[in-house]
Amino acid sequence: MADDDDAADAEVSEPTAAEPENGAAEAENVDADPTDDHAEPRPQAGVRLALAVGVVVVLALGGLVGWLGYRAYESHEAKQQRDLFLQVGRQVAVNLTTISSTEAEADVQRILDSATGAFYDEFQKRSASFVEVVKQAQSKSEGTVTEAGLEPGSDDQGRVLVAVTVNTQNAGAPEQRPRAWRMRIIVQKVGDHAKVSRVEFIP
Repeated sequence: MADDDDAADAEVSEPTAAEPENGAAEAENVDADPTDDHAEPRPQAGVRLALAVGVVVVLALGGLVGWLGYRAYESHEAKQQRDLFLQVGRQVAVNLTTISSTEAEADVQRILDSATGAFYDEFQKRSASFVEVVKQAQSKSEGTVTEAGLEPGSDDQGRVLVAVTVNTQNAGAPEQRPRAWRMRIIVQKVGDHAKVSRVEFIP
């Protein structure tokens, strides 16, 4: 009888001993997510948003820098062209008012070299008679630019206002008083250079 009781106790105690193991296994199963066994970590939504905003900012700054650089380039080119028109206008005014009987041909050629269009054609037609008159009078004139400015114009044309003081000497004549001339000189872009296309004397 005693053996039978011991056997019965053993049979009753076996499932009791297994209960903690089953409970631990269930606890482990509750804590573990079977769907995440092989899943890789994903970036959070805030990180993705920050990256997107950063890319947009970089692109916007790049476009702004490019636009500002282009505007600076355009401004620099426009200033260079205005300076060129003004320089050519001033020089042509000096050339037109600085003529010597001893160097008349060279003086006239200098004017033609800086001329274009209708002004070139007209001055070339009169150049021979002009040289003859200067030589006969044995005159010498020298012009000095006192003021010069640029009127609004187009991209390929400049309108230069020039004030010139001219000192003239003639053989056998008393020294003349300086004369003040004002001219509007139209300067035309010709390739990489600029030449005068029209000259207007202003009263």
